[in-house]
Amino acid sequence: MSKKFHQQSVPEYPGKRNKGSESLVKVAALQMEPRIGDKEHNVLESVRLIDEAMQKGIKLMVLPELCNTGYMFNSREEAFALSEAVPDGPTSVEWLQHCKKNDVYIVAGITERVNNRLYDSVVILGPEGHIGTYRKIHLWNEEKLWFEPGNLGLPVFDLPFGRIGCRICYDVWFPETSRILAAQGADIICDSTNWVVAEPLQSKKKITAVYSAQQNSLFNSCFSICSDRTGLERGQAFIGSSVITGPSGDVLAGPGSTDESEIVFAEINVMEARYRHWS
Repeated sequence: MSKKFHQQSVPEYPGKRNKGSESLVKVAALQMEPRIGDKEHNVLESVRLIDEAMQKGIKLMVLPELCNTGYMFNSREEAFALSEAVPDGPTSVEWLQHCKKNDVYIVAGITERVNNRLYDSVVILGPEGHIGTYRKIHLWNEEKLWFEPGNLGLPVFDLPFGRIGCRICYDVWFPETSRILAAQGADIICDSTNWVVAEPLQSKKKITAVYSAQQNSLFNSCFSICSDRTGLERGQAFIGSSVITGPSGDVLAGPGSTDESEIVFAEINVMEARYRHWS
């Protein structure tokens, strides 16, 4: 069982509306601690969280960056050995089975292989099958040694309850990423991430990345679901603090803990993102 749940309902929109202008859905960041190179463990842990979230009535679930392989590769050869095709590789197939069984949508970080190229990707899956893939555009630090920059642009996907776009970690530092997604009508931005401490910007009271998520939601009138990992991997500490932010820049759920696997979730009205475009 996850040790904690963080939940908060989105506040009421102050303007006039009726039931026809509501699209309520429970969304979640599934925070976990992948183990480098242990794909079997990582996928089992992700599935455990998916099944647990489903019991809470959660419809859209976001998992961390590279959650099926771990992050701190020693070499491109190691990354290549752990990579797999999307959506026909074993991890995507396993996740897809749970989407169909539970009637849920999953956005999850994966080490993707296309011929001899590697990508830091997220796969978007639902009961109807493979919906799409996003490949990280802005590569951070040593990621450039293993991965190619994303070549699929910034697509927006239509789900039954609203439109979603995707970011991966460092993408959030580039305002145009969120702006382009919002301009294409994204109601929700799903952010699979591996946050680390950003000294000297780190606040003692709140993780810098949480502020960034709030700002991006506010500036672009959208929800953000930021799913981070925890743990120490080959000397690199990850900071958890998964969070869901709303189109008013408010924190709707979280931040999560810095060191535990947990489900951070909120019930949102997707239409709130569209109400914010009234002026």
